[in-house]
Amino acid sequence: MSIDQGKYICAYTDFGFKRLFGSELNKDILISFLNSFLNLKDKIVDLSYLSLEQLGDLVTDREAIFGVYCKTSDDAYIIVEMQNAAQNYFKDRSIFYSSFATRNQAPKGVLDYQLKAVYTIGILNSVLEKDSEPYRHEVVLYDKVTNCQFYDKLAYYYFELPKFTKTEDELETIQDKWMYAIKNLSALNDKPVALKEQVFTRLFRIAEIAKFSEKEKFAYHGSLKKMWDNSAVLEKSYTDGHNDGKAEGKAEERLSIAKNLKEIGISPKDIFKATGLKEGEY
Repeated sequence: MSIDQGKYICAYTDFGFKRLFGSELNKDILISFLNSFLNLKDKIVDLSYLSLEQLGDLVTDREAIFGVYCKTSDDAYIIVEMQNAAQNYFKDRSIFYSSFATRNQAPKGVLDYQLKAVYTIGILNSVLEKDSEPYRHEVVLYDKVTNCQFYDKLAYYYFELPKFTKTEDELETIQDKWMYAIKNLSALNDKPVALKEQVFTRLFRIAEIAKFSEKEKFAYHGSLKKMWDNSAVLEKSYTDGHNDGKAEGKAEERLSIAKNLKEIGISPKDIFKATGLKEGEY
């Protein structure tokens, strides 16, 4: 299968996400990203990368979900996940892995329950809440009786890319700009004028495929193909597992997959193979 690549990498491939946010050399990009997505009183000024192995079996899901794990200079632990396809029990999984970041804070044999903050950011290339309009969700422990936040050192931030529909002219906040860049990076030919901050100049320079070594191009191509294959497998599973009474839902899912494949540069011929939709139908 040939894959036509654009000028810039797709941010929601494993290779793309790690290149942009998972490198010590690009730490300033991750810090800008985190400060725009986290609703923290004090901005992050520095951080260190931690091994994903500390979060149990997180790496076993990396074809569909991958990310970075880090610790700020204020000792807060942050998990950043990029989900490139819909997953069953994603909420359960997110809570489960954040528990490792909490549990691992206590050295063996030491009972010290003064915990550091744990924050999870999920960038989703699928819809998490079908019945809600906002693309952004901030989830905390909340006391339903007092209507007050019960605990401020555990929070989950989820961002649904399909629901973010702002055009370049509508971008207002730095968070808007990050959402736009992540969602549209592989479909762009140049850095949008609205993304005037220096961090985006760096982002687009790092994301330019022409500047990759042959080894990097090969790795990216493999990551892109894995994402395409995963989307195709999910589509087949969806088709095989639903009856005729859910034809409308199936059609919406096929359309969503086709649009996502188009955004990352997959050819119309290969999109038709995966979804049965012809060019012009998505």
